[in-house]
Amino acid sequence: MWTVSQLARRCGLSRSALLYYESIGLLKPPSRTSANYRRYGDRDLARLKRICAYRNAGLKLTDIRGILDRPASDAVGVLNRRLVELDAEIEALRAHQRSILQLLKTTTSLGRKMAMTKEKWTAIMRGAGFSEEDMWRWHGEFERSAGEEHQKFLEYLHISEPEIRTIRERSAES
Repeated sequence: MWTVSQLARRCGLSRSALLYYESIGLLKPPSRTSANYRRYGDRDLARLKRICAYRNAGLKLTDIRGILDRPASDAVGVLNRRLVELDAEIEALRAHQRSILQLLKTTTSLGRKMAMTKEKWTAIMRGAGFSEEDMWRWHGEFERSAGEEHQKFLEYLHISEPEIRTIRERSAES
């Protein structure tokens, strides 16, 4: 025999969850001790374990009640319906994921459009006193020391793939 807390702990639940299941009729009211304490037995433990297994599968409490209270109920049908629901939820989450990835490709972490272009970058470099030859040396060093980051930087500047290839090849030679 177990108390509320002992039974809850044994099934990995809080005491309040167990009492809630009892209050909505998922668990039958247990026998009481002479001091009016709840006293749960093996049948209560077995039922609570089944409730937990169905909850872990994501079933709604009303579905769990139907499965447990009607021995001839179609648990397989309920579980299959839940699988279909999960598939739809997963597909919706994947669509959200694709949307976020698309947004990340076009926006910065602050939500502003990426406005840096090759033209703006070269104007900044010229403004800082870089000649065309200095910029090529800069690209060469970037390519040698961090080739993948150089590729990402060129993509960030919205440079076409053929032009990126040309820049990287020339940078590797210098």
